[in-house]
Amino acid sequence: MDVLSILYPVLSLGGLALLFGLGLGYAGVKFKVNEDPRIPLVRDALPGANCGGCGFAGCDALAAAIVEGKAKPNACPVGGDASARKISEIVGLAVEIGRHMVAFVRCNGNSNTSVFWYDYVGMQDCRAETHLAAGGPKACGYGCLGSGSCARVCRFGAITVVDGVAVVDREKCTACGVCVQECPKGLIAMVPYDNYVRVACNSRDNGKAVRANCSVGCIGCRICERACGYDAVHVNEFVARIDYGKCELCGDCAGKCPTKAIVCE
Repeated sequence: MDVLSILYPVLSLGGLALLFGLGLGYAGVKFKVNEDPRIPLVRDALPGANCGGCGFAGCDALAAAIVEGKAKPNACPVGGDASARKISEIVGLAVEIGRHMVAFVRCNGNSNTSVFWYDYVGMQDCRAETHLAAGGPKACGYGCLGSGSCARVCRFGAITVVDGVAVVDREKCTACGVCVQECPKGLIAMVPYDNYVRVACNSRDNGKAVRANCSVGCIGCRICERACGYDAVHVNEFVARIDYGKCELCGDCAGKCPTKAIVCE
C-alpha cells in the first residue's frame, strides 16, 4: 500500500481538527462571559440541597440571583441563619435574621377519627385522589388524604404518614417549603419552630358538618377565642387560627377545645 495514500487522509483530518480547535478557542475567548467571582463563594455558603425551596432552579441559580440583587442573602430556608450571615458578608449586604420556621400538617383526622365514603385501592398519589368521586375517600373535603405525596418530595426525610395522616418531624424539617407546594389540599403551613400550639384542622365547613365527618375537627365554637387572654386566637371561616406574634404559649386554648382540634406538640 502506498504510504502517501495513508498519510494524506491522516494529515487532512489532523488539519481539520486543528482548524476546528482554533475556531472553538477563538469563540471561547470572543464570547466569554465573565462570572462575578462572588457567585462561587455564595454557592459554597449554600447547603447544596438544590430543593427549590427558595423559588429558584437550584443553588447555582440562587447564588447568581443573590449576587445580582434579585434575591436576599437569607433567601435559602434550608441554610438558615448561619448561611445567611456568611452570604451577607460575601455580598456586603445587611441580613435580616428571621424566625425559625417548620412545616405543619393542619389535619388530625386519622383513620380512627375520620369518616370515609369508601375504601380506596389504587395509586398512592394525593393529587390523583382529588380527582376521584367526592374529591377522595375521606368525608372531610379538607382533610389529609394520607397517600404521602408530601413525604416523597421531602429530601430530608422529615415527613411520614402515620395512621393515614402526614406528620412532620420538626427536628428534621428545614423549612424548604416543597411539601407546602405539593399538598393539593393546601394543608401544610409554615409555623414557628419555637411555638408548639397548633390548630390541627383546616376545614371551613360549619360545626354540624365537621362533627359528621371528623371527631377531632374544629367546629368554630369560639371557646378558644374566649379562653385566650392574649387575643391570639380567632375563628375565621369556621376554623380557629393562631396569631403567633401574640401567642404566649399558655395552652389555655388547647385545654378548652372540646374536640381537641388545637394541639400542643
